[in-house]
Amino acid sequence: MKRDTILIFEDNAIDRAILVELFQSDYKILEASNGKEGIELLNSHFASIAIVLLDNLMPIMDGFTVLEHLKERNILNKIPFIMLTAESSPEMERKGYEYGIVSYLKKPYQPDVVKQVVYNAAGWFQYKMQLELMVKKQNINIQKQNSILRQQTKKLNQVNEILIDSLSNIVEFRNMESKQHIKRIREYSLCLGKSVMKLYPEYELTEEKIEQIGWASSLHDIGKIAIPDSIILKPGKLTADEFELIKSHTTKGAEIIQHRIRLNDRVIFDYACDIARHHHEKYDGKGYPDGLKGDEISIAAQIVSLVDVYDALTSKRVYKAAYESEKAYQMIINGHSGMFSPKLLKAFTEVKAEFEHLLAVYHDEE
Repeated sequence: MKRDTILIFEDNAIDRAILVELFQSDYKILEASNGKEGIELLNSHFASIAIVLLDNLMPIMDGFTVLEHLKERNILNKIPFIMLTAESSPEMERKGYEYGIVSYLKKPYQPDVVKQVVYNAAGWFQYKMQLELMVKKQNINIQKQNSILRQQTKKLNQVNEILIDSLSNIVEFRNMESKQHIKRIREYSLCLGKSVMKLYPEYELTEEKIEQIGWASSLHDIGKIAIPDSIILKPGKLTADEFELIKSHTTKGAEIIQHRIRLNDRVIFDYACDIARHHHEKYDGKGYPDGLKGDEISIAAQIVSLVDVYDALTSKRVYKAAYESEKAYQMIINGHSGMFSPKLLKAFTEVKAEFEHLLAVYHDEE
């Protein structure tokens, strides 16, 4: 409905007639001789009212009583109000503006000034409402677009997850590892990542980042598909040359992910490359392939490094029996399986029981 009406609250018939005369050629006019009557007209014609002229001194309800009543209903943000007064003071003006009126008109009226003030206020308020409506429509469109993007992202993530699961299952089959190995690595990474996030905000981990690290961890050993069976499945001790070849699964894994695997999620892709290359680095610099030291090793690679050691210790391999979880825990804490960050060990200590629970849930079948 078009807003084409002026509502005049004015108990003085002569002043009211002057205002009607000024605006009747451009607006429909509603007249109220007191505040109560004016509120009733406002309620019944709200959708068509473009502006309200409100006298300060009226019987039954004066101007400020009307404003107080309408303030509770948030009306003053939807229609511009101009207060009419024969006298003014800084305190009264301040009080009116605090209620939300847009201007004052002082009696006796100067017709040109009155018309200009009213037309300016009505035009400005109409523009404001149109702008708010446009912003609201744009927000609705943005929400729709975001919803579509979320759905597309979800589908892409599902594709990523299927791809990662498939590739990690190939590695497990190739290495004669159980189907639970990758699940444990992922769950351990999520568990330890949340502990690090809680204890050490300086790493700037979030729930989303931890989820991405969890998926990326599934590809940590992808490079082993490039290592000969005779070495991967050798039950005895490796020679120095064989061990060097085994160590190359880190660089080969990063190369495979970079050049042979197409992941739609760039963050997971970056985590996967980093983890594949650096999950055998050690905090004291004695790891491989790059001899990184301390926090030169990303927190993602540090997390997967520790959980990979824990899983290796607690799992049966062709060259060893599985250790009990308590034994594995002590070996890691005491540095028998390489040095880890004190912060990481603290976070690991906090989730010791959770690791034991995950080991029981995703245990290997005999």
